[in-house]
Amino acid sequence: MVTCVVLGLGLIGGAVTGSWLSGDSADGAGTPDAFTAAGALWHSIPVDELFPPTVDGEGAGPGGADRTWTRIAVAPDSGCKDAFDPLLSKALAPAGCLRLLRATYTDATRSHVTTVGLLFTKADSAAMGTLRTRFNAQGLDRRRDLMPRPYGAQGTLAAGFGDAQRASWTLSVLTDAPVVVYAVSGFADGRTVTEPQPAEDAMKADATTPAAQGGLGHDAQGLADRIERSLRKTVNSATEKPS
Repeated sequence: MVTCVVLGLGLIGGAVTGSWLSGDSADGAGTPDAFTAAGALWHSIPVDELFPPTVDGEGAGPGGADRTWTRIAVAPDSGCKDAFDPLLSKALAPAGCLRLLRATYTDATRSHVTTVGLLFTKADSAAMGTLRTRFNAQGLDRRRDLMPRPYGAQGTLAAGFGDAQRASWTLSVLTDAPVVVYAVSGFADGRTVTEPQPAEDAMKADATTPAAQGGLGHDAQGLADRIERSLRKTVNSATEKPS
């Protein structure tokens, strides 16, 4: 795949977009205009900026060890049909699906694979707030029957990364943008995982599941965090006003 391909045409302009992405409360951040602008980002950012070829995770590994992840596949941007397990699709349905963007990475040892996804929804700010409250209150982001599905691209190290290989995951409903960010990780050798564990639990020092001992919770959480930061940083840089 040509990595300089752009997921759409143009680049969203305007100070409100930059304000949201920088987390700045000034210049309209958190306003309906900023929220709407953020929802248009899925078709405006180059692939290499949205999902960088290499992601550095300083201190992101177990015990504060550094991590490095290399992108091995980018899924064509798509809708959400068959992208999630039925129960997760049902839980996310109130927000709607505008576009789904995904990429899969491997760690430096090529022993782990992790899919990161950005679901751009059709929801307004109030609906995203309601969805986030429901996920948090009911612990929906921690249920094994609501794990996101991986993108196991054929011809890559992730070819055997399917539903049965999911080991750890994280999912976050944003409220300042119509976006759900998630990541799901597994072993690159295609082994079946019988005890998948949410990243938050797998990252605990006393966790003993295969996911925890392999550092797969750190992979899922670390990549999800950094892809979200990359999105914010990239678009803020592209839309900031000249000095």
